[in-house]
Amino acid sequence: MNTKAGYIAIVGKPNAGKSTLMNKIVGAKLSIVTPKPQTTRKKVLGIYTGESTQMVFLDTPGILKPRYEMQKSMMDYVDSAMDEADIIAVIVDVEKYAKGKYFPLGFKSALKNLNKPKIAIINKIDTAADRKEILPVMGDLLTEEIFDEIVPISALNETNIAELISVLEERLPEGPFFYEADLISSQPERFFVAELIRERVFTLFEDEVPYSTEVNIIEFKERENGKWYISADIIVERDTQKRIIIGSKGEKIKEIGQSARLEIEEHVGLEIFLNLFVKVRKDWRDNKGMLKSFGY
Repeated sequence: MNTKAGYIAIVGKPNAGKSTLMNKIVGAKLSIVTPKPQTTRKKVLGIYTGESTQMVFLDTPGILKPRYEMQKSMMDYVDSAMDEADIIAVIVDVEKYAKGKYFPLGFKSALKNLNKPKIAIINKIDTAADRKEILPVMGDLLTEEIFDEIVPISALNETNIAELISVLEERLPEGPFFYEADLISSQPERFFVAELIRERVFTLFEDEVPYSTEVNIIEFKERENGKWYISADIIVERDTQKRIIIGSKGEKIKEIGQSARLEIEEHVGLEIFLNLFVKVRKDWRDNKGMLKSFGY
């Protein structure tokens, strides 16, 4: 049986639904999802394997104008994913689409210069009061003369996901699978554990605190008998942020730990012991050395 396999970069603006889409296709929570923009910071790899096809999805940070070194690193992930991919899947939020203004000019130019299949995915069609509202968006995307195909979906409700998979499979190059058929990601467990802890911070705190926060796994001990032991530092930029994360009498850090532990246990399928600490690393988002140590 001839097989097809390829890398697919999922790109688009913040909060367009990139992570939700990849999670739905792969059938597991690989990318964390919150209502806040810019939740995804690194390139997350998810694998979908069909009977004769394998798609390796690269979920990427939302496209933005970088304001500091961490965001520059995030945009480097987007560029490298687009370079590596066999197919570019561009997600468009139908609620926020504005004719001629949705994509930055530099992004459109970069897309046009890529000689590979480009699929526009119009997401959140479930929010449209009338499906006819989607037609002008489709028409406008066609006039851009960038995309080979346009597929309207609702990632949240899984509407047209099967159709999207078929469209992507058709354009995959022929070749052997890259990974074993039962694998859904090649990322280490440490990565997902750090992301699940960071998701709790994004969910529980407002304003700048989540964006000033990073999670660094210090110890990760997998035990054959007994609970796994995980120790992690929650990194912030200022002492005031540290006090907010810890909370009155340690209530907030305890809440983060309890909710994150349950998420991690569901992810790894085992009981764990989670130890959290809060550390201040001044202006870490603009420090190339610290960013490198945190995996950027």
